[in-house]
Amino acid sequence: MTLPSPLPHTEPPHDCQLCPRLAALREECRAEHPDWWNAPVPSFGDPNGRIAIIGLAPGRNGANRTGRPFTGDFAGDLLYATLAKFGFSSGAYEGRSDDGLILRNIIILNAVKCLPPQNKPLPEEIHNCRAFLKPAVAALPNAQVFIALGQIAHQSVVKALGGKLPKARFAHLAEHRMPSGRIVIDSYHCSRYNQNTGRLTAELFEAVFARAAELSA
Repeated sequence: MTLPSPLPHTEPPHDCQLCPRLAALREECRAEHPDWWNAPVPSFGDPNGRIAIIGLAPGRNGANRTGRPFTGDFAGDLLYATLAKFGFSSGAYEGRSDDGLILRNIIILNAVKCLPPQNKPLPEEIHNCRAFLKPAVAALPNAQVFIALGQIAHQSVVKALGGKLPKARFAHLAEHRMPSGRIVIDSYHCSRYNQNTGRLTAELFEAVFARAAELSA
């Protein structure tokens, strides 16, 4: 079992069937790895925080296995190291949902809650899951800054916040003010591919969090 969600009323059911392709992959994973989480991955962190991170979707060997966002895979190593560096966490990240890590003043949500094949959700799957992202975003009373990890997360959170995509084009470190006054900051996703190709370095990633900390102070 994973940790309880900080936003339980916004989570999909354990056996959500909204997206047949994702539900089918979930059943395959359950048959192959019955000891894994293999279900929609709940949010993680401080629901009263001033910053929210919007990820893409669970990774097969990361969150889909452990039940906690960005936990147990390559992307999580950089993300959680960065959160620790900026004082957004306490305890040690050890790649397990029971490692005791606590997030402070920040929460992690995903644009898509279930594992998609090849880490590529279809447009209708992203749209379906916005039914959970939108109430999750609305349930964060103090969140002023939303860090979008990648273009899909950017598009989904802009729509969830009532913004218009033609006026909010994705670019690393770009800032977009939503109608509510909340701010979306874009970052390249901390995926293995982006890190290995040099598209995203630790310094570029840290610049996003430094700016978010400044805007949310």
